[in-house]
Amino acid sequence: MKTESDDGHAVGRRAFLTVVGATAAAACGRATREPRSSQTDVAAPVPPAPGTTTITSSGTVPRRRLGRTGVLVSMIGVGGYHLGRTRDEAEAIRIVRTALDHGIDFMDNSWDYNGGVSEERLGKALADGHRDRAFVMTKLDGRTAASAAGQLEQSLRRLRTDRIDLVQVHEVIRMTDPARVFDKGGAMEALVAAQKAGKVRFIGFTGHKDPNIHLAMLKMADDHGFRFDTVQMPVNVMDWHYRSFQKEVLPVLLQKDIGVLGMKAMGDHFILDSGAVTARECLRYSLSTPVSVLITGIDSMEILDQALDIGTHFEPMNESERQAVLAKTAALAQTGSYERFKTSTHFDSTTQHPQWLESAQI
Repeated sequence: MKTESDDGHAVGRRAFLTVVGATAAAACGRATREPRSSQTDVAAPVPPAPGTTTITSSGTVPRRRLGRTGVLVSMIGVGGYHLGRTRDEAEAIRIVRTALDHGIDFMDNSWDYNGGVSEERLGKALADGHRDRAFVMTKLDGRTAASAAGQLEQSLRRLRTDRIDLVQVHEVIRMTDPARVFDKGGAMEALVAAQKAGKVRFIGFTGHKDPNIHLAMLKMADDHGFRFDTVQMPVNVMDWHYRSFQKEVLPVLLQKDIGVLGMKAMGDHFILDSGAVTARECLRYSLSTPVSVLITGIDSMEILDQALDIGTHFEPMNESERQAVLAKTAALAQTGSYERFKTSTHFDSTTQHPQWLESAQI
């Protein structure tokens, strides 16, 4: 990881805290009440800042602006991986539809999750008229145009839709990934073609390994005259202390008005295993940053109820609360041992299945 100067850290931290303050003020003092609009709506003529909370109606999860797309989406997203790990298919469908009923309309997924089962379950949950209530995102592993195009067609079939709201290049976790994606015959060719064909609305990328790889991907996009609509990355209480996406990448995304998708608020279960923080503290901390959406795994109605309770009664952490949480995690976070997605291959599906980078065979 690149060693950043003290001045660099200071600038990143000031930028971060400035936006956190604006977000908290918006959530507490400038929230507006308005009828809940469909996922196809764009922002008002004078859109709120990225991450600004907009209360839709009493008893529902607030919505935030998804960067320069202008679309308002729920600030909490249903993690797709866990939909394939529920007790049965019926429970996954119930989770999705209950989430929609309470204002959670952002649905995460990936071509490779649980061998395609996660996408299939989401597709069934969105049948019978529910598709128009949701903002659907999925991710592709393919680094070549052919593999990405093949994976996309499978995702469209599983999700039972002719258009996916957001498709992201999955697991940009190697320094070689940006060039592979943007090279002639690379995945970006397929994604742009699919967007022109109306199969994809917006394009983004994800990664969890190192902020420098994210920055390299953003630079590669700049070099090719392309701007991502969204970027997904870890945003949690320990990230602030180690290989910090919040310090190094978040200010860049905000400056470019790219929608920020936070993930790994609890590091799967590992951050909770540290004993330093509770699940509620983890979610509140991440939601108090300028993310457009925090994607969280939900594999039972009990976990959904927890997310709904935090979302519908959300109050951003003030600076005192934030500093207290960071102080509790500072020593434990120094080696990245509780953020295993950064320091091991435990979460790297394309390392465990490298064929997915060049094939549409699951």
